[in-house]
Amino acid sequence: MENNELLKNVNALIQMHSDGLLGGEIMPEDVLVDVVKENELMDVLTLAMSLNYQRNSYSLWESVVYAYQDPQTKWIFNPILVVNKNTDELREALLLHRVGLQPNRHPEIWQRVAKGIVKSSEQGNVQGLIESVQFDISPLKEIMQVSRKPEFPYLSGPKIFNYWLYVLESYTQVSWRSRELITIAPDTHILKATVKLGLCSEDVLNGGVDDRITVASAWGKALEGSELAPIDVHTPLWLWSRAGFPKISYSTKGPFTA
Repeated sequence: MENNELLKNVNALIQMHSDGLLGGEIMPEDVLVDVVKENELMDVLTLAMSLNYQRNSYSLWESVVYAYQDPQTKWIFNPILVVNKNTDELREALLLHRVGLQPNRHPEIWQRVAKGIVKSSEQGNVQGLIESVQFDISPLKEIMQVSRKPEFPYLSGPKIFNYWLYVLESYTQVSWRSRELITIAPDTHILKATVKLGLCSEDVLNGGVDDRITVASAWGKALEGSELAPIDVHTPLWLWSRAGFPKISYSTKGPFTA
């Protein structure tokens, strides 16, 4: 597909999303809005995102809301409290509202991520972690994906890491430095939409690590020179795939032109 045609389709999808034409415009994380306190939202989003792997995102975040609103389990979203709890207590709390589904693996991941957060600053929270790198994605990537990667299981992976950056930006008004480093988050829906648009072959639908890297790289190259960062197209593509790929409407008045 010629790049101009691809950008035309992408811009149309962005406008369709803006106009509410892609269906399911409520994103999974929207359930946290007006429920989670602003000063706790970064921690809730980060810890829960570490378990957003091979499961229904809507169900996960609904479970998060139940756990947050339950006085018996709300503590699981406080990294310092999590670090100081024993595994049995954490397991019971995570499983109660189905925030965690795997009785051994999920508590281990949750506590490791909490320890990584607490270790990163005197504040012992995600705000402190981000402030320690001065809101710059470049050193944050080096910490979480290279030098201290084992401390951030799942969250350090290319799919979840980049989507986490995007979610923090969208829901907590974080203003990132080096924002261009946020690649598209290549989950199953993004892989399918990428193939549907002709940017990559069907081979990437296998969904392996290399396939996801290929897709993220392809979007980075395709959007070079445009006003769009790769992560800007994530939600429209995700919803387009989830809706079963409705016909792209070109009768749009989007701010971006091919």
